[in-house]
Amino acid sequence: MMENGRFERVTIHPDWRQFIIEELPTMLLAAVMLIIGGLDQMEMKSIFFCIGLVLVFVAYYRYVYLRGTEYTITDEQLVYEHGVFSRSRDYIELYRIVDYDEKRSFLQMLMGLKTIWVHSGDRTSPKVRILGVPENRDIVHILRERVAYNRSRMNIHEFANYI
Repeated sequence: MMENGRFERVTIHPDWRQFIIEELPTMLLAAVMLIIGGLDQMEMKSIFFCIGLVLVFVAYYRYVYLRGTEYTITDEQLVYEHGVFSRSRDYIELYRIVDYDEKRSFLQMLMGLKTIWVHSGDRTSPKVRILGVPENRDIVHILRERVAYNRSRMNIHEFANYI
Protein backbone atom coordinates (compact mmCIF):
# COMPACT_ATOMS: atom_id res chain seq x y z
CA MET A 1 0.00 0.00 0.00
CA MET A 2 2.87 2.38 0.54
CA GLU A 3 4.67 3.92 -2.37
CA ASN A 4 7.73 6.05 -1.63
CA GLY A 5 6.68 6.46 2.02
CA ARG A 6 3.15 7.63 1.10
CA PHE A 7 -0.14 5.76 1.04
CA GLU A 8 -2.41 5.63 -1.96
CA ARG A 9 -5.73 7.44 -1.70
CA VAL A 10 -8.73 5.21 -0.95
CA THR A 11 -12.18 6.42 -2.00
CA ILE A 12 -15.36 4.73 -0.81
CA HIS A 13 -18.88 5.28 -2.14
CA PRO A 14 -21.84 3.58 -0.46
CA ASP A 15 -23.04 0.61 -2.46
CA TRP A 16 -26.41 0.99 -4.24
CA ARG A 17 -27.71 -2.00 -2.25
CA GLN A 18 -27.55 0.15 0.89
CA PHE A 19 -30.30 2.30 -0.64
CA ILE A 20 -32.53 -0.77 -0.97
CA ILE A 21 -31.87 -1.66 2.67
CA GLU A 22 -32.68 1.82 3.96
CA GLU A 23 -35.55 2.77 1.66
CA LEU A 24 -37.42 -0.49 1.13
CA PRO A 25 -40.37 0.56 3.35
CA THR A 26 -40.61 3.95 1.63
CA MET A 27 -40.55 2.38 -1.82
CA LEU A 28 -43.19 -0.22 -0.89
CA LEU A 29 -45.45 2.44 0.62
CA ALA A 30 -45.01 4.63 -2.45
CA ALA A 31 -45.97 1.71 -4.72
CA VAL A 32 -49.07 0.98 -2.65
CA MET A 33 -50.12 4.65 -2.68
CA LEU A 34 -49.63 4.90 -6.45
CA ILE A 35 -51.64 1.73 -7.02
CA ILE A 36 -54.46 2.92 -4.75
CA GLY A 37 -54.34 6.33 -6.47
CA GLY A 38 -54.76 4.62 -9.83
CA LEU A 39 -57.94 2.76 -8.93
CA ASP A 40 -61.03 4.27 -10.55
CA GLN A 41 -63.55 3.27 -7.89
CA MET A 42 -61.45 4.69 -5.01
CA GLU A 43 -62.62 7.86 -3.27
CA MET A 44 -59.97 10.55 -2.79
CA LYS A 45 -57.67 8.69 -5.18
CA SER A 46 -55.81 11.89 -6.08
CA ILE A 47 -54.66 12.27 -2.45
CA PHE A 48 -53.22 8.74 -2.44
CA PHE A 49 -51.57 9.37 -5.80
CA CYS A 50 -50.01 12.64 -4.55
CA ILE A 51 -48.72 10.95 -1.40
CA GLY A 52 -47.22 8.23 -3.58
CA LEU A 53 -45.51 10.81 -5.80
CA VAL A 54 -44.09 12.64 -2.78
CA LEU A 55 -42.70 9.35 -1.44
CA VAL A 56 -41.13 8.61 -4.83
CA PHE A 57 -39.42 12.02 -4.81
CA VAL A 58 -38.25 11.50 -1.21
CA ALA A 59 -36.78 8.11 -2.13
CA TYR A 60 -35.12 9.60 -5.23
CA TYR A 61 -33.58 12.43 -3.16
CA ARG A 62 -32.22 9.90 -0.67
CA TYR A 63 -30.80 7.82 -3.52
CA VAL A 64 -29.01 10.84 -4.99
CA TYR A 65 -27.74 11.81 -1.52
CA LEU A 66 -26.43 8.30 -0.82
CA ARG A 67 -24.77 7.93 -4.23
CA GLY A 68 -23.20 11.38 -3.88
CA THR A 69 -21.67 10.55 -0.51
CA GLU A 70 -17.94 9.98 -0.64
CA TYR A 71 -15.41 8.91 1.96
CA THR A 72 -11.75 9.46 1.11
CA ILE A 73 -8.85 8.17 3.18
CA THR A 74 -5.70 10.11 2.39
CA ASP A 75 -2.25 9.96 3.98
CA GLU A 76 -3.33 12.19 6.85
CA GLN A 77 -7.11 12.61 6.83
CA LEU A 78 -10.47 10.94 6.54
CA VAL A 79 -12.61 13.20 4.35
CA TYR A 80 -16.40 12.81 4.39
CA GLU A 81 -18.24 14.64 1.60
CA HIS A 82 -22.02 14.67 1.36
CA GLY A 83 -25.04 16.67 0.23
CA VAL A 84 -27.27 17.21 -2.79
CA PHE A 85 -28.16 20.88 -3.16
CA SER A 86 -25.14 22.00 -1.17
CA ARG A 87 -22.05 19.95 -0.42
CA SER A 88 -20.34 19.64 2.94
CA ARG A 89 -16.88 18.27 3.46
CA ASP A 90 -15.75 17.14 6.91
CA TYR A 91 -12.09 16.44 7.66
CA ILE A 92 -10.84 14.20 10.44
CA GLU A 93 -7.14 14.01 11.10
CA LEU A 94 -6.17 10.34 11.20
CA TYR A 95 -4.08 10.71 14.34
CA ARG A 96 -7.29 11.73 16.19
CA ILE A 97 -9.07 8.46 15.45
CA VAL A 98 -9.35 6.36 18.59
CA ASP A 99 -11.63 3.43 17.73
CA TYR A 100 -13.51 1.61 14.97
CA ASP A 101 -16.61 -0.58 14.87
CA GLU A 102 -17.96 -2.77 12.11
CA LYS A 103 -21.69 -3.40 12.28
CA ARG A 104 -23.96 -5.43 10.02
CA SER A 105 -27.72 -5.45 10.21
CA PHE A 106 -29.62 -8.53 9.10
CA LEU A 107 -30.39 -6.97 5.71
CA GLN A 108 -26.77 -5.90 5.31
CA MET A 109 -25.68 -9.48 5.96
CA LEU A 110 -28.08 -10.67 3.26
CA MET A 111 -26.77 -8.04 0.83
CA GLY A 112 -23.07 -8.51 1.69
CA LEU A 113 -22.56 -5.02 3.15
CA LYS A 114 -21.38 -3.50 6.41
CA THR A 115 -21.25 -0.16 8.22
CA ILE A 116 -18.02 1.09 9.75
CA TRP A 117 -18.19 3.54 12.64
CA VAL A 118 -15.07 5.65 13.15
CA HIS A 119 -14.73 7.25 16.61
CA SER A 120 -12.38 10.19 16.91
CA GLY A 121 -11.34 12.95 19.25
CA ASP A 122 -12.47 15.48 16.64
CA ARG A 123 -14.87 18.06 18.08
CA THR A 124 -17.03 18.58 15.00
CA SER A 125 -17.18 14.93 13.90
CA PRO A 126 -16.65 12.62 16.86
CA LYS A 127 -18.40 9.76 15.01
CA VAL A 128 -18.40 9.10 11.29
CA ARG A 129 -20.50 6.36 9.76
CA ILE A 130 -19.05 4.82 6.61
CA LEU A 131 -22.15 3.27 5.15
CA GLY A 132 -22.70 0.54 2.59
CA VAL A 133 -19.18 -0.88 2.43
CA PRO A 134 -18.88 -4.26 0.69
CA GLU A 135 -18.04 -6.90 3.30
CA ASN A 136 -14.84 -7.96 1.51
CA ARG A 137 -13.21 -4.49 1.75
CA ASP A 138 -10.97 -4.26 4.81
CA ILE A 139 -11.29 -0.54 5.51
CA VAL A 140 -10.54 -0.90 9.23
CA HIS A 141 -7.13 -2.39 8.45
CA ILE A 142 -6.36 0.50 6.09
CA LEU A 143 -7.42 3.04 8.72
CA ARG A 144 -5.49 1.31 11.53
CA GLU A 145 -2.32 1.25 9.47
CA ARG A 146 -2.57 4.94 8.61
CA VAL A 147 -3.59 6.02 12.09
CA ALA A 148 -0.55 4.23 13.56
CA TYR A 149 1.71 5.77 10.91
CA ASN A 150 0.43 9.30 11.59
CA ARG A 151 0.65 8.92 15.36
CA SER A 152 4.26 7.76 15.17
CA ARG A 153 5.11 10.43 12.59
CA MET A 154 3.72 13.14 14.88
CA ASN A 155 5.09 11.47 18.03
CA ILE A 156 1.61 11.12 19.57
CA HIS A 157 1.12 8.48 22.25
CA GLU A 158 -2.11 7.41 23.89
CA PHE A 159 -2.13 6.81 27.62
CA ALA A 160 -5.05 4.99 29.16
CA ASN A 161 -5.89 4.87 32.83
CA TYR A 162 -7.55 1.48 33.33
CA ILE A 163 -8.52 0.48 36.83
